[in-house]
Amino acid sequence: MNWRTGLLLLAAGLTAAAAHAIPPEATYVGEKACIKCHDVEAKHFSHTQHARIFRQNPRNELEGRVCEACHGPGSLHAQRGNEKVREYLRGFTREWGTPIEEQNGACLACHKGGERLHWPGSAHDSGKIACSDCHNTMARFSASGLLRAASINETCQSCHNQQRAEFRKRSHMPVPEGKMSCVDCHSPHGSPTRPLLRADSVNDVCYACHAEKRGPFLWEHAPVRENCLSCHNSHGSNHDKLLIGPRPYLCQQCHTSPAAHAGQSFRADQTAQSALAGGTQSPRIVGRTCQNCHSQVHGSNHPSGARFQR
Repeated sequence: MNWRTGLLLLAAGLTAAAAHAIPPEATYVGEKACIKCHDVEAKHFSHTQHARIFRQNPRNELEGRVCEACHGPGSLHAQRGNEKVREYLRGFTREWGTPIEEQNGACLACHKGGERLHWPGSAHDSGKIACSDCHNTMARFSASGLLRAASINETCQSCHNQQRAEFRKRSHMPVPEGKMSCVDCHSPHGSPTRPLLRADSVNDVCYACHAEKRGPFLWEHAPVRENCLSCHNSHGSNHDKLLIGPRPYLCQQCHTSPAAHAGQSFRADQTAQSALAGGTQSPRIVGRTCQNCHSQVHGSNHPSGARFQR
């Protein structure tokens, strides 16, 4: 893309934003004027935390304007509402056409700081995700957070279909059972890490629950120290313990020396399938296979645990 194309795209974006900007001559008319037409929306809104704060204990003049605190001054909309001219108000739906930056700016005017410090430039911000894509401030559909769905997990999985499928696999994190939620590991409003983790690394997130795997160990297993995802799938797997592959084949991805017993003991002629055909099955390939002997695969503090056998 050359500079002329960039300028044309920038001008088109500015023109689109200007088309949806509320005219400066618009004035505030008050909540009662809004309720005259939007009585159904007002009833749903009354059950939300925003309604209680804006109506009963506003922190400033803007919050005291209730509807117009978010949607902007509504005088022109009230006068020409029958024309369905949307640029006279700030809307919070994809169909309305208000730029995402303007929508989120209205929310961030109050909800700034805290976890929102990392929102600018985050994966969701870069993906042009609006606050209203996850939250619905006009009705109470969830127990907390004014989410668009009944729970955090349902809200996240409305976009993250791959993770929804992984949570349905045989071995999975207890998200479908409601024992944990997506935000236990991820920060949807932004994080210094690429996958929006709540810690500096994958391992630090895992250690929050699996503290016994943290170490330090006298004998460390290098893949474990490097990244838990070297062996595990973080959301779900059809293999035991969320493993990315079945044992012993997962171990053999690294331990491939044909001279060692890892290569000799797990030949095709020693499998259970071979035993059905009259062959001899290796005792090392049943149960937990490699971990039948190397039980402390995450690390060992035993003086004789160099091979993670104790």
